Amino acid sequence: MTSADNGVNVQALLDARQALKDAPEAALFTWRASSTWDHGVHSTTTIEKFHGLGAEQTHKASSTFESDHPAVFAAEDNGITPIEYLLVGLAGCLTAGVASVAQNRGIQLRKVESVVEGSHDIRGILGADSDVRNGYEGIKVTFHIDADASRQEIEALVAQSQKRSAVFDALTNPTDVTVEVA
Repeated sequence: MTSADNGVNVQALLDARQALKDAPEAALFTWRASSTWDHGVHSTTTIEKFHGLGAEQTHKASSTFESDHPAVFAAEDNGITPIEYLLVGLAGCLTAGVASVAQNRGIQLRKVESVVEGSHDIRGILGADSDVRNGYEGIKVTFHIDADASRQEIEALVAQSQKRSAVFDALTNPTDVTVEVA
């Protein structure tokens, strides 16, 4: 195995995996996002705290995300659409996974780019056709990877990243979602 430095602390991940096998209750995380309506279809979402390892945790900095609709939807385009954030999450998760798997396998990366495209017929969300679903009809992910590895090894990196991706899993398997009014 060659020595690779992709900036991923694989030993810490392997140690965490082992520790969580011994204490599975610590592996239960609750991620949180808080969104506030601004005006029109514009809202601001903040992420700062989460629960994990048996206690409340705080990110080193809060993150704020603007969501809106584009001007072609008669909106102000103050941010990407909420459904585009699904693409952001999927791209980020799969790309990080490739880096982690490559580090673990001793494969040096030079460049990893993922292009994620979602096909969306907006007649559903507009109520123009009740037979059209509101969400994506399909999502396509294309990777461009430059690494010290064969095509087969690169395809295996992507396959393992997909297998371990929380976002890929959430998008491709049923996830219970409960909506309440407090």
